[in-house]
Amino acid sequence: MRRVERRNATFQQWQALLTNRSKRNAAGELIVQGVRPITVAAEAGVAFRSLLFDGRPRPSAWARALLASGIAPVIEVAPDLLAELGERSDGAPELVAVVQRPDDDLARLPDRPDALVVVFDRPGSPGNIGSLARSVDALGAHALVTTGHAADAWDPASVRASTGSVFAVPIVRLSSHAPLLGWVAERRRAGVPLTIVGTDESGTVDLPDTPLTGPTVVVVGNETAGMSEAWRRSCDVVARIPMGGRASSLNAAAAGTVVLYEASRQRAQRSSSV
Repeated sequence: MRRVERRNATFQQWQALLTNRSKRNAAGELIVQGVRPITVAAEAGVAFRSLLFDGRPRPSAWARALLASGIAPVIEVAPDLLAELGERSDGAPELVAVVQRPDDDLARLPDRPDALVVVFDRPGSPGNIGSLARSVDALGAHALVTTGHAADAWDPASVRASTGSVFAVPIVRLSSHAPLLGWVAERRRAGVPLTIVGTDESGTVDLPDTPLTGPTVVVVGNETAGMSEAWRRSCDVVARIPMGGRASSLNAAAAGTVVLYEASRQRAQRSSSV
């Protein structure tokens, strides 16, 4: 078993994966922290590059099973260094994983007649991306796409906020709206009647009256600016969430979650009536 006991070049490469998006992209790797995110990544078949272990003599049953699984080479890392990689102030975690970053490939989007794809346009917060990914996973949607100048879905803050859901559903990052609109056009030519539903406080249709049972792309806008004009022009429907309090809008991830709940409700109701 290899050991890393000082801040050598290997440790610095791992450290860069925490803070440097360009280094994550260049290496095609990311750091995964926490029991659930590591477990979900393993269950989803994500390729593991390394398991970083603090060398404790009596690891938990979870850690023992993962270390014995052969999922990746095990590297023993000095506890103080592993605490930094785990971003923990209360001591080293048992394990931190280095995994391969999934590809930003539109082929990973669902090819199914009931596709429900969520677009997060120009999100500024990686935590909001992770929170929305968790809702996508929990409420039965099939993929999450970020478009435009966006925070990184593979930032550790996003992975933590998702509690691993970024590995359970396809996450695709696109530099603009255009490639996804091309995918929509291609699916429509193949006979899939995809509807693009935008979300905005000035929407013209209340959310409960918005049809969400068919194949749908739901667009959630930037936390401050909302949807880009290009996305707004591309929407077939712009829905609004009825608000009863003094707040005029919801946090972007919360708004996306409300839309996904409504889609789940409508789809369940339709299934029970068939």
